[in-house]
Amino acid sequence: MKRKKVQVFDIINNIILLLVAVICIYPFLYVFFVACSNGTYLQRGEVSFLPKGFNLEAFKYIMGSTKFHVWTGLRNSFLYTFGGTIVAILTTYVTAYALSRPRLKGRYFLMGAFIITWVFDAGIIPQYIIYNKLGFIDNPWVMIIPGAINTQFLIITKTFIEGIPGELEEAAVVDGANDWTILTRLYFPLSKTIMATIGTFYAVSIWNQYLIPQIYLKTDNFKVIQQVLKEVVIADAGTSTAFKNVILNGVTLNQQNLKAAAIFVSMLPIVMVYPFVQKYFKKGIMIGAVKG
Repeated sequence: MKRKKVQVFDIINNIILLLVAVICIYPFLYVFFVACSNGTYLQRGEVSFLPKGFNLEAFKYIMGSTKFHVWTGLRNSFLYTFGGTIVAILTTYVTAYALSRPRLKGRYFLMGAFIITWVFDAGIIPQYIIYNKLGFIDNPWVMIIPGAINTQFLIITKTFIEGIPGELEEAAVVDGANDWTILTRLYFPLSKTIMATIGTFYAVSIWNQYLIPQIYLKTDNFKVIQQVLKEVVIADAGTSTAFKNVILNGVTLNQQNLKAAAIFVSMLPIVMVYPFVQKYFKKGIMIGAVKG
């Protein structure tokens, strides 16, 4: 009897999880199906699940259009995300290592300063004034330097480093190793998991960043894919430029097609990367929490 109850619970649990998975995945599939459908069927409201009149013309139009700098936005987003993630991982890890050393004088004061800046935000106007003084207006480095250290990720990394047995460092000191050697040859190899974890967070944050580039990046050659997506999504169907119905290779495209195609293109890269770092993401969070 007990065994049967367990089996019934497993079946019900799997059904519920399957339904949750379908609910989470369906919006992504729906966006893709809309992008791949003929605009005539969309105007009639006949597309609910599978695409009708399957085609890829909306993607070709969006990627080849000179009105929306999609390729430029993708290129910039990749560069900012890659460069910003590398810089953020290195600066966060080195800072966390320094703050985890008991012999560092004033480390509690420094950690408190990080926490204060995390809890209290001065607002957009003071931020704009400071960034203007630092020369970050219409400067691509605004996507990399100001966000190089996130206090939350700094705390997670610091907690992880403090959980590494101190005997390893003592043995290295006896062998004549200095701080740089200990950091690069001892702690780095032991911290791949936590670096992959915070790297995932940083990469997703930079890729999805909209407010910072919208405020500070004005030149088209510096814009990110999120800005391009905004230009596509909010374009007025009544204007003479983008979203009057387009017939391309015998396929009717309307604003629903083009918006869905732009949304799918912008979210696809980060969705494709996540499965490869998922194991580090989950494992790193648990290690940082348990060792704290």
